[in-house]
Amino acid sequence: MAMELNQANFTSAVQGPMTLVDFWAPWCGPCKMMEPVLAQLEQEFSGRVKFAKLNVDQNQELAQQYHVLGLPSYVLFVNGTGVEKVTGVYSKEKLAHYLNRKLAANK
Repeated sequence: MAMELNQANFTSAVQGPMTLVDFWAPWCGPCKMMEPVLAQLEQEFSGRVKFAKLNVDQNQELAQQYHVLGLPSYVLFVNGTGVEKVTGVYSKEKLAHYLNRKLAANK
């Protein structure tokens, strides 16, 4: 289960080799569509990529800090630094390919 992030735990939670943070909102239909995809990817990438979620309605400062203008958005953190952001609905295969590429590049 992806860790729920907030202002208090965000910095410590994104530490580590690779963390994918899902910026979402409860009213966002596409965010709900992505939930099962992200759950499957979290299992598939267990031990290699940490998955976390941030409710933008409750954490607007963090959403602004990472320039999240559309939902769902995913920010990839490597060693605590946000290195890339993608926005939109993706297939499991497309996101898995993306994460595999990033893992290979950050070895």
